Amino acid sequence: MKRGDFRETRLNMTLSCIYSCIKEVFGQYKGCVLRWVTWAVILVGDLDLDRQDAQLYKTALQRGAAHITATSSYCQQAIMDSLFRGTLWTILILFTLPHLACNMLCPGSCLCNFKGAVKCVGDAITDIPQNLPVHTYLLQLNGTQMNIINEQSLADKDLLLRFSLTYSHLHAIHPNAFHVAPQLKSVKLSSNDLSTIFARVFSPLARLEQLHLDGNQMETIAPDMFEGLVSLLDLDLSRNKLTSPASDVFDGLTNLTFLNLGRNSINKLPPTIFHSLTNLLRLMIYNNELEELEAGIFDKLVNLVELRIHHNQITILPPQVFWSLNNLKTLTLSSNRLQAIPEKTFYNMPKLTKLTIYNNPLLSLPDQLMGHMPDMTDLYLYATNLTTVPGNVFANMSGLLRLNFHLNDKLRELPSDLFCCLPKLEKLSLKSNDLLYLHPQLFSGLTTLGILLLNDNKLKSLPDNIFQGLGGVLTVDLKNNHLETLSGDTFLSNSVLKALNLGGNPWDCTCSIRGIAKWIRKHEHVVLDGQDVICHSPVYQLLRTIGSLQDEEFSFCDAKILKSRNFFTTQTRGVASNHHCPPQRLPQCYHNAHDNAHHNADHNAHHNAHHNAHHNADHNAHHNAHHNAHHNIGDH
Repeated sequence: MKRGDFRETRLNMTLSCIYSCIKEVFGQYKGCVLRWVTWAVILVGDLDLDRQDAQLYKTALQRGAAHITATSSYCQQAIMDSLFRGTLWTILILFTLPHLACNMLCPGSCLCNFKGAVKCVGDAITDIPQNLPVHTYLLQLNGTQMNIINEQSLADKDLLLRFSLTYSHLHAIHPNAFHVAPQLKSVKLSSNDLSTIFARVFSPLARLEQLHLDGNQMETIAPDMFEGLVSLLDLDLSRNKLTSPASDVFDGLTNLTFLNLGRNSINKLPPTIFHSLTNLLRLMIYNNELEELEAGIFDKLVNLVELRIHHNQITILPPQVFWSLNNLKTLTLSSNRLQAIPEKTFYNMPKLTKLTIYNNPLLSLPDQLMGHMPDMTDLYLYATNLTTVPGNVFANMSGLLRLNFHLNDKLRELPSDLFCCLPKLEKLSLKSNDLLYLHPQLFSGLTTLGILLLNDNKLKSLPDNIFQGLGGVLTVDLKNNHLETLSGDTFLSNSVLKALNLGGNPWDCTCSIRGIAKWIRKHEHVVLDGQDVICHSPVYQLLRTIGSLQDEEFSFCDAKILKSRNFFTTQTRGVASNHHCPPQRLPQCYHNAHDNAHHNADHNAHHNAHHNAHHNADHNAHHNAHHNAHHNIGDH
């Protein structure tokens, strides 16, 4: 509860109890004493009243004692003559309030507390209860059978500040329903059956700060519905059936800070509809049917910090549509139909911290898209049709912590400097793209990265030093790619790695797998899906887990290496004198000779392994057959 609300609650309780006690104690002089006590309580420093509140409660008490004449000279003289005694009486009353039996009648189906809050629930309630405690400041009605707020429903509730009637069957409000309760600060009529509300029905509520009409059946907003609501801060019109609000519907709500139009059927917004809302901080237009945004629609919202436009049908953005939003921190454009975004769309938003553009059929991004955004922490750019991105697209986001750049199933490659300027990045998701290759220096600047998701791509290999700069990485996911092998030094620099996924890849368990197999055996607690990291080739290793492969199984690889070195020496000795290889091509000739030597050596080793396997199998079969035959003869 806010300090102001607590102060009002305490004062409500105090004055109501004082009034009840005065009626019993002072008899015929209660009107005179009542006025004096009101004046005395206002002077009590502990209550810390401002002049407006003092007048409010003084008026309320005077109305309660209107039938008593307290303006006689006798009364005035009594007040002056009894100043000292009256002060003592006031202090006594204030200190004995917890022990006084004030009028605390509570209606059926309701719960009442001493602070003045009343909550009523159930079908038995068909109208607003009338026999409420005199000091009730909060009245909540939920799940009732009420269908109308009539002209006298809120009468005689002078201290009521917050009224809520929700999840009921309310379908009508009398045009004068709120004339008897001008002191209300909050009205919540959410989740009812209201389809039409009369113009100016809320006009008497000049002190109203919060109005919730969400979850009703309204298709239109009556002209001047919000006239007179000069103090309104919070307006919720979400979950209705609004289609095209008038351009002047919010005129006069100059103090409004929160407006929710989400989950309607709005297909068009006039360009000036928000121009009077210069103090607006949060604007919700999500889950509507908007196909476009008018140029200049946000130009007056200079204080806006949150704008949510996701889940619409927007196909194009006007150039510079967000340029006036210098204080914006959150912008959601996800789940629209954007195929392109104009150049410099996200300029002049230096305070932006969260941007969502995911689930749009984007085909490309301009070279100049993002302005200076040092406070940006979360970017969601996924589920698009992008085939490539500019190398500098993230360059102005030095404070970025989480980058979700996945589910772009046409994205096959990334610029080598794409992540060069993200020194604070903690999470990078590149999963479920169509990546075939990663540049060796792609992640070199991500020294603070903790989570790297590369799963469900089409990576066939990784550069040996691809993760060299990721000294603090904790999680790496490489499952469901096309990897056949990895160097044993791939994760050498990742000493704090806690979780690694390698399953779902077609591992080739020949000589090249020996290094990573040894690493997996040593770090089996890090490889979370070790049972799924299995050999797909050669045939004699099929379905073995890589972690089960032992060093001695690759002893033939050492002979292969020695043979390849000898063969390479033989092949390259005559390269320089080869008339087919001119001097300017000597490096390439050496390279080709080296590759051929390795290929031939690998082929021979592979052939020998197959030969030995088949030879051993044939030998064992022959031996077993001979042994069994000899054994059978012995039995006979």
